Amino acid sequence: MNLPSRGVLLRVLPFLAWWPRVGRASLRADMLAGLIGAAVVLPQGLAFATLAGMPPEYGLYCAMVPTVVAALWGSSLHAVSGPTNAVSLVVFATVSMLAEPGSAHYVQLVLTLSFMSGVIMLSLGVLRLGTLVNFISHTVVVGFTAGAAMLILGAQLRNFFGVDIPRNLSFLRTLEAFALQVASIQPYVLLVAAATLASGILARRYFQQLPYMIAAMLAGSILAYALNRTLGAEYTGIRTLGALPGALPPLSHPDFELENLRKLLAIAVAITVLGLTEAVSIGRAIALKSGQRIDGNQEFIGQGLSNIVASFFSGYPVSASFNRSGLNYEAGARTPLAAAFSALLLIVILLGVAPLMAYLPIASMAAILFLVAWGLIDFGSIRTIVRASRPETAVLALTFAATLLLELEFAILVGVTLSLIVYLGRTSHPSMRSLVPDPRHATRKMAQIEPGLAECPQLKILRIEGSIYFGAVDHIDTHFDTLRETNPKQKHLLLMSKSINFIDVAGAELLAHEAERRKQMGGQLYFYSLRQPVHDMLERSGHIAEIGRANVFAGKHEAIAGVFARLDRSICGSCRVRIFNECAALPPARS
Repeated sequence: MNLPSRGVLLRVLPFLAWWPRVGRASLRADMLAGLIGAAVVLPQGLAFATLAGMPPEYGLYCAMVPTVVAALWGSSLHAVSGPTNAVSLVVFATVSMLAEPGSAHYVQLVLTLSFMSGVIMLSLGVLRLGTLVNFISHTVVVGFTAGAAMLILGAQLRNFFGVDIPRNLSFLRTLEAFALQVASIQPYVLLVAAATLASGILARRYFQQLPYMIAAMLAGSILAYALNRTLGAEYTGIRTLGALPGALPPLSHPDFELENLRKLLAIAVAITVLGLTEAVSIGRAIALKSGQRIDGNQEFIGQGLSNIVASFFSGYPVSASFNRSGLNYEAGARTPLAAAFSALLLIVILLGVAPLMAYLPIASMAAILFLVAWGLIDFGSIRTIVRASRPETAVLALTFAATLLLELEFAILVGVTLSLIVYLGRTSHPSMRSLVPDPRHATRKMAQIEPGLAECPQLKILRIEGSIYFGAVDHIDTHFDTLRETNPKQKHLLLMSKSINFIDVAGAELLAHEAERRKQMGGQLYFYSLRQPVHDMLERSGHIAEIGRANVFAGKHEAIAGVFARLDRSICGSCRVRIFNECAALPPARS
C-alpha cells in the first residue's frame, strides 16, 4: 500500500495503527485494566447521570457503546471516555431551563444535544481544527471546574439534607432557599448522607486499593436499608434509587425539530468546547507519562463519533474522564482495547448487581457527588496561579464567578475571552531593552544597560522581545519616539532582532516609517540576527527596500562593524566612551 493511501486509511480507521501491538500479554493487561475501569465507572455513571438530571441508568449506557467508539477512533492509547462530572453539570444547568429533568422531553432534548455536539466535534476534526482547543487556557479550565464544583454542591443540597428546594434556581438563590429550610432537615436522610460521605473519605485515605465510591455506596445502602426496615421509609424519609430497567442500552434517536435545534445550538457549542478541552487535555497529560504523541484532530473525530453514537444508544454528551483515564494507565493498559473491555465487562457486572441498585439511597448519591465536587477543585493549581500572576489570578476569579452567576454555556466563553485579553495585553507590550557591549567579557557580548556601562553617543542598540503586529505597533512606535526625543544625537538605531518572532503588515510599515525618520535625522535603522520569517515578510511587503538591504546584518560583529563605518568621525574624535572594538583604531580622544 502506498503512503498516501495508508494515510487516508489510518484517518478512517485509526485503530489499525496500534492494532499490531495487540498480543497475548497486552490482552491480559488490557482485560485487567478494563475490569478495574468497569468497577469504577459503575458508581460514577450513576452519580453523573443523576447530576445531569437523567435517569441513573443513562450514565452507565454512556460508558458502553460511546466508550468503545471513542477508544477505537481517538488517538490516545489510554484515555477512557464516558460520562464526566463537568459535562454532566453543564447538561443539567442548561437543559433544565428547557424541560423538567428526568422527564421524557428532557431526555429527548439531551439525546439531541449529544448528537449536535458530536456533529460539531466531528466537523472540527475533519476540517483539521484541533488546535482551537489551545485557546482555552489552563487557568480557565481550573476556574471553570472550581465553579462547577460549587454548583454540584448547591444542586445536591436538597438530596443531602432531605429539604425541599425548587430546581432551576441560581447558585445564590439555592443557598438562600437552603438557609430558609434548615429547620426542615430530615435527620435520617442527613445521617445516611453523612455516613456515605465519611465512608468515602476514609476509604480513599486508608484503603486505596478499594474503589472509594463503591465503599461509600455500600455503607450508605446498608445503613439506609437497616433504618428503613426498622423505622419505615415513610418515617425516615430515605428515598432509594429503584431498580434499573436493564443492563443493555436501548436504541434511541435525537429530535430533529428545528425549534429544538435552535434552542440547543448555543448549549451544543458550550458542550463541544468543554468536552474537547477535557478530552485533549487528558490525552496530553497521560501522553507525557507514556511518551505517546496525541493527534488533536483525531481526538476531535473520536469524541465527535462517540457523542453521535451516544444519541442513538441512550447516552448523553460524553468526554474523556481524567479519573478513569489515569486509572487505566496506572492499571497497566497497553492499548485502547482496555477501554473497550471496560464497556463489555460493565455489562457483565450489571447483569449481576442491577437488582441491588434498587437499595441505593438518593442521599448516598448526593454524598458521592459531594466527593466528586471536592475532587474537581484543583487547589494546587489555584495556589500556583495566585502566587505566579495577578492577571491569571483575575482570569481565574472571574471565570469562577461567571460559572456561578451566568449561564454555563457562556461561562467558558467568558473565560476564553478574558484569557485572550490578557494574552493580547502582554503581546501588545513587548519588552524593549537598551544594550551595550559589556567590557567585562572578552567577546564584548551584549548586556542590558546598568550603572557603569555607557552607550555610544551616536548609536542606540535596542533588543525587542516579542512580535511586531498591529496590537503592538502603538507601544513600539511610542518607544521609538521617546528614544529620538530623549537623545536626538543617537541618530542610528540597531535592532537586535532574534527575539522578534513575528511581524505583520502594520509592523513592517512601522519599521519602514522609523527607517525614514532616522534618515531625516541623518542616521539609519539597522537589524542583525533577523529571523527568516520576519525577513521574508519584509521582502513580500516591499518594505525591505525602504529600510535598505545593506542595513540588514547576519550577526552582531558584522552589524557593529558596518554601522561603525557610517558614524560621524568628528564626534568619534572627541568621544571618551569607545565601547566597540573598532574604536581602538581611532586616534586618542581630543580634549
